[in-house]
Amino acid sequence: MKKADIASFFQRLSENASAPETELNFVNDFTLLVAVVLSAQATDKGVNKATESLFKRADTPAKMVALGEAEIRNEVKTIGLYRNKAKNVFALSQILVDQFDSQVPRDRETLMSLPGVGRKTANVVMNVAFGEATFAVDTHVYRLGNRTGLAPGKTVLEVEKKLDKRVPEPYRVHAHHWLILHGRYVCVARKPKCYDCVVADLCSFRGKTTASK
Repeated sequence: MKKADIASFFQRLSENASAPETELNFVNDFTLLVAVVLSAQATDKGVNKATESLFKRADTPAKMVALGEAEIRNEVKTIGLYRNKAKNVFALSQILVDQFDSQVPRDRETLMSLPGVGRKTANVVMNVAFGEATFAVDTHVYRLGNRTGLAPGKTVLEVEKKLDKRVPEPYRVHAHHWLILHGRYVCVARKPKCYDCVVADLCSFRGKTTASK
């Protein structure tokens, strides 16, 4: 995709949502971190259902530690891989209390040192909590990067680095959210809704669909 087309691509997506937000529910930086950790291989809807009760009981690292791993596990048992996730949430909460004065770190390296926090999770937290222009590559962003020709890559890291290099201002901060939402509702995996796509003419996907199919 050409440089001029990339700017047009995001300009059009921005018209539908000028300030897109994560669909995960949270009340502060800490609960955002927990929600993103829980969202691995799970839907935002499923995570929100589980955290509604959890965050009422524990919205700070200290309260989460006090709740205990068993209770955390009970609260999130409807989410896939809940046992390991509960273990990580308890452990990272303890580390935040012991080492970071209960504050969520702002840099990627430190975030990734926490249990259950990978690069994608760190990028989401940096972007949503602190307004950093990071590019969290989930399955939707990876698919769009390759399908559209925006940022093709064989790995999520390759797609992330190409997005970081190619996405221009003023679209950088919100770029990954626009891509996630577009992938979730329009450029879906099996049958993309190309007939409803505002960037179809800029996209290099050869198997474009029509409404009649």
